[in-house]
Amino acid sequence: MKIMVAVKRVIDYAVKIRVKSDKTGVETTNVKMSMNPFCEIALEEALRIKESGFASEVIVVSMGPAQSVDTLRTGLAMGADRAIHVDAPATLYPLSVAKILKVLVDIEKPGLLILGKQAIDDDCNQTGQMVAGLLKWPQGTFASKVVLDKEKQVATVDREVDGGLETLCLDLPAVITTDLRLNQPRYATLPNIMKAKSKPIKKVTPQELNVEINSDLEIVHVTEPPKRKAGVILSSVDELVDKLKNEAHVI
Repeated sequence: MKIMVAVKRVIDYAVKIRVKSDKTGVETTNVKMSMNPFCEIALEEALRIKESGFASEVIVVSMGPAQSVDTLRTGLAMGADRAIHVDAPATLYPLSVAKILKVLVDIEKPGLLILGKQAIDDDCNQTGQMVAGLLKWPQGTFASKVVLDKEKQVATVDREVDGGLETLCLDLPAVITTDLRLNQPRYATLPNIMKAKSKPIKKVTPQELNVEINSDLEIVHVTEPPKRKAGVILSSVDELVDKLKNEAHVI
């Protein structure tokens, strides 16, 4: 069985985000970029499934400009067998990504498609659900545990919901999106980083896949969150109660 993992290149989670002066987006020039943390978790889970003997190959896919190859190299250094780079505009919306993934799945025929539940740049949380709908595959989102049964060809997924945990049994092939507590991604070792340079990366375009890229969303403007007000030190409980009652109006 093959496993396909979709990964996204985003601004590194440790970088302080700066909004452009014209409010059209955030600054990405000379900013450190890395693999989306939820995508790292998805790739780690695929690699663990392969190491346990349930899969024969892990294919990592990324979409975007030429710099996305760096993210794919990271995936290959973590242990993926080969990569596919879809050379596309820097901004792709979830439906376009889902359509591209659907075509790649039809070509590669994996038994499992794993994605991060969302990207930390747009927080859409839509791509996994959309591609499952296009493929007509069962889906397990926000997965915190994944167990495969090779004989029955099913995946048991524990997913996090507001009330606790929900357990789903999915017939394979299926789509799974990963949550934060599923695993702890490995670091790429230096020998594996060197080996990754010789692993194949196939380049395709949306046009070659017969997928039309549409901008079905429009960003009106982007603003920074309001700055947090400085706290005050109160001298007594009575003063605290007075402020909660007369200023905050919470009691």
